[in-house]
Amino acid sequence: MIPYGKQEITQQDIDAVVDVLNSDFLTQGPKVPEFESMLTAHTGAAHALAVNSATSALHIACLALGLSEGDWLWTSPVTFVASANCGLYCGAKVDFVDINPRTYNMCPEKLEQKLIQAKAEGKLPKVVVPVHLCGQPCDMKAIDKLAKEYGFKVIEDASHAIGGKYHGKPIGNCEYSDITVFSFHPVKIVTTAEGGAALTNSQTLANKMALLRSHGITRDPAMMQGESHGAWYYQQIDLGFNYRMTELQAALGVTQMQRLTQFVAARHNLASRYNELLESLPVVRPYQLEDTYSGLHLYVIRLKLDEITLTHQQVFNALREQGIGVNLHYIPVHTQPYYQQMGFSIGDFPESERYYQEAISLPMFHTMTEAQQDTVVAVLTEILAS
Repeated sequence: MIPYGKQEITQQDIDAVVDVLNSDFLTQGPKVPEFESMLTAHTGAAHALAVNSATSALHIACLALGLSEGDWLWTSPVTFVASANCGLYCGAKVDFVDINPRTYNMCPEKLEQKLIQAKAEGKLPKVVVPVHLCGQPCDMKAIDKLAKEYGFKVIEDASHAIGGKYHGKPIGNCEYSDITVFSFHPVKIVTTAEGGAALTNSQTLANKMALLRSHGITRDPAMMQGESHGAWYYQQIDLGFNYRMTELQAALGVTQMQRLTQFVAARHNLASRYNELLESLPVVRPYQLEDTYSGLHLYVIRLKLDEITLTHQQVFNALREQGIGVNLHYIPVHTQPYYQQMGFSIGDFPESERYYQEAISLPMFHTMTEAQQDTVVAVLTEILAS
């Protein structure tokens, strides 16, 4: 089976983790801040907070921005459920903005239309979470302009997008957002086994997220009430969580980050080759937004169902049966039973639903060989011709 995604673990990665195992620090030590420094050096953001998952990063980002009961969070329907669930964790209500049919990201025009209506109804969002699906950046300048006009905060869900660029600058620099979130799950571009990070240019937000990721506890006398009792002393000053990244994860992240540029370049070579090999097939190839450079976590095609005899499910199943580990990213969140119970219905976000009916994620990982890619295309070609 050729998987849709796969991590690369080298001897350098293994040695880095073994070094930590042989050290005095397994949970919190020098590797976590080293990894965070690599993230800020790469992106240009002022602060990076490493955590145990991107889901945790989204949660503390929402809390740091003051999202709470009675507030609204808006995101894209075409994303993993965590992009929406983070709002529910804070007691907020969640709504969605339909996608642009070419980029598959949150559509700024639809966002503006929804904002106009929400303002009239007194239901403007406090936080909007645009998702850089597949690694392609959203139109962040347009979203930032609307954020300034309508007064909402922006969290970039860049779980797919580390190594990408928007208008020549690294994704994660937070020029057009309050906080950016990365994921380091094994199928992502860089892995820490499990892990995530929240980046920001705000010292206040960074301090708040640092507190929330570690039980709400501080050892900083300047943040305490009253006098410190001694060198052992700490205070819990907020209700936080155990969302910390371990030294083992951070050590892996450090060595992975050293190869980030190489990883993304390899993905771009594969995408260019896919674009050529698939040109004559009845599929829609990925569109690239102007003046952007995708992290290319995923390579998604859309079937031209009116030009083939098979259904979407039949094509998907046939690929899997012949050893091509395709996947589908993602089932629109508003169609999930949990969200349907909140009142969302099929038909609410038609572009997202059309995408779901046609999309297939082809195998894409930076160690993929041309022979493997040729196999994927040959099998797909045979299936579509049947």
